[in-house]
Parts: sequence; structure tokens; C-alpha cells
Amino acid sequence: MPGEWRPLAGGTDLMVLFAAGKLKHRRFLNIWNLRELCGIIMGTDAVTLGALVTYSDVLRHPKLRLEFPLLAAAAEVTGSIATQNRGTLGGNIVHASPAADTPPALLVYNTEVELISVRGSRWVPYCRFHTGYKQVRMQPDELLTRIRIFREHTRCRSRFRKVGARRAQAIAKLSFAGIRDLEKNEVRLAFGSVAPTPLRCFRTEAAVRDHGDPIAVLATELAPISDIRSTADYRLTVAQTLLREFLNDAG
Repeated sequence: MPGEWRPLAGGTDLMVLFAAGKLKHRRFLNIWNLRELCGIIMGTDAVTLGALVTYSDVLRHPKLRLEFPLLAAAAEVTGSIATQNRGTLGGNIVHASPAADTPPALLVYNTEVELISVRGSRWVPYCRFHTGYKQVRMQPDELLTRIRIFREHTRCRSRFRKVGARRAQAIAKLSFAGIRDLEKNEVRLAFGSVAPTPLRCFRTEAAVRDHGDPIAVLATELAPISDIRSTADYRLTVAQTLLREFLNDAG
């Protein structure tokens, strides 16, 4: 039946899920060679990336690295070189792991994603794409085709940090991405591995903007858990420390 088939691109999580007995589907359609889903287009106001753009594609693109350093930093710490060569941004988004490396960067860049089905196409703000643990705002017959990141035309300071058990090939205990627009006095903050979804921290941003206590507000906005990689207390403490350091350095 059609519902049993799933699109497959890089497949970097496929054997991991299979070995763990968590692979729900057994029929896959290989979309790796669809040229329409490849390529990076630098437009006047935004850059558009095909869903099949890999981490290595990001790292090899000088303008992308220059204008979106947080995305490049996330791509650089994602898995091994083999994973970077096969893993795709679209797959990373749709897989919807709260511990994925690129989502915090994409969240603070005000990213949008395009979803296509036989009914047409629609653009969804990425900050509204994740609805729950590994749940997304995407219909079963839709395919994520493009990712659009709006280009910054103001002076910004930014930081990306991944905290793991080792320096390479580690799943994040937590991750952080932050941008401070020095001209608009705007702050955008996002975390991974501290909630059921990659999280854009709008309430904490408001606390910074309104001269409140963002460190205290962050504690109410995050929902970390204890698991084999870390404890909830550790995740919360480190998240608050990373935020404090970022605000002090970017202020």
C-alpha cells in the first residue's frame, strides 16, 4: 500500500534504527538522485537549499559559511565525514530528533521549509514545524523539498555550541545557538536536547528585550530529561551558563 512507502535520501539513521529494532517501515523509495532537491541558490534576500543538500555541501560553500556561520558550525560537528557526505539537511529536519545538530541554528535564522504534495506546495516557518517528540507539521503525503534561510543585512554576533561526551561523533547532551542583532537590538535563542523538540526560546528572548531575568525565564521554558547521556539538572545548568556567557559576550 502507498502508506507503507517512505522516501529515503542519505539513510544515515536507517541502519541505526534497524539495529535498535525501531525501524517502523520496510519499504523505501530512493530520492537521492532527484536533482530538483539539490543545490544552493543565493538570492537577494534569502538563500534556498534543496532538501538533499548535505552537511559537506554546506561546508564547501564559502558564501554560506560566511553568512551563516552557525549552520556551518553545526554541520562541522555532525557525525563523521562519511555522515557529513551522506546526511542531508532535509532528512535531519524530518527525522525530528530533539538532539539533532542543525535545528538550533536553523531556528535562530528564521528558516522556512517547503512542503509539497499533489495538492500543491506550502511554506511553513521552521519554528512551528515541530509539534512534539519526533512529530512534525507535515501530512503523510507531503515531501520536504526546500529550506529557505533569510539573509542578514545587519551586524550580528552569533554563537553555536554543542556539548557532548567527546569532541567528535557524539550525540549532543545539549546544543545552543544564539544571535544578537546589534542594530535592531534583537536576540534569537534556540536549544537542542532540552525539550521534546528543538526549541526556539521566545519567552527568554522577550525577557532579554524587556530587561527581565532571562536566566530565570529559561528555566521555565526548557523541559530537560535525564537519560543515558546526561541528567536534567546538568542540562539546565549548562543551558543557563551558555546563555549567560552569550549575553555577556554579545552585549
